[in-house]
Amino acid sequence: MTFVEVLRPGLLSTIQDLGRAGLASLAVPRSGAADRASLTFANRLVGNPDGLAGIETTLLGVDLRFESACWVAVTGALCPVRVDGRPSSVDRPVQVPAGGVLSLGTAADGVRTYLAVAGGIAVDPVLGSRSTDTMSGLGPPRLAVGDLLPLGAALGVPADVDWAPRSARPATALVRLLPGPRDDWVDLTALGDYRVDAASDRVGVRLRGPQLTRTRDGELPSEGMLPGAVQVPPDGQPVIMLADHPTTGGYPVVGVVHPDDLGLVAQARPGTAIRFVVSRRSRS
Repeated sequence: MTFVEVLRPGLLSTIQDLGRAGLASLAVPRSGAADRASLTFANRLVGNPDGLAGIETTLLGVDLRFESACWVAVTGALCPVRVDGRPSSVDRPVQVPAGGVLSLGTAADGVRTYLAVAGGIAVDPVLGSRSTDTMSGLGPPRLAVGDLLPLGAALGVPADVDWAPRSARPATALVRLLPGPRDDWVDLTALGDYRVDAASDRVGVRLRGPQLTRTRDGELPSEGMLPGAVQVPPDGQPVIMLADHPTTGGYPVVGVVHPDDLGLVAQARPGTAIRFVVSRRSRS
């Protein structure tokens, strides 16, 4: 088995795959990559199955030394990439030589950058996943200086891609919202443009903007939660649940973000504008 050594862990770098599906009834959230599409893309670039574990970095990147030559791919938030000090590329397979150092710098846009390595990061799984859950503590700890990360055997060949198209991130993220189950508890006509609050993390993205007022009195018993649930606490400022969300909550969930738009939310930096596009539904 070959290893990767962590030289600089950055602000928050964790091991992530696609998470722990099907365990919410046991109070175990899915966790996994906050931007699942970016991790999946990185895995495909290096010839991995979609579900293999990679590294998710937050804003400030990571530095790694590779014991053996290895194919890697960097996707997600755009950042400078260097191999042994020489500029490299995102969104395509790159080979790091034996003993080489891969450096991911500060994100120029977005929040989370993803690194896939041929064969995947092969730490021991916990409840069927190698994902770090920052809220519950399940899975491997966040990366620290000196960590040695085992790599699995390569299962495929790198994609024959020299360049992949990348869309510019919009000034305002348009996020589709399906109302319910408790949209009758809050006046959704007040929805407007929101800004991402700096207190956001992998648990949830806090928004600041028009206050959503209650239309009903009383409190709800705790109900099940899922990624993308939009919860409205007493201050009327919405919170969008991300990968490490709790499995239950007592504040009204007034809608759920379309799964295909969760990557936009996960990559929204503090101060980014978010506008909900509400899909109306009929009531029986």
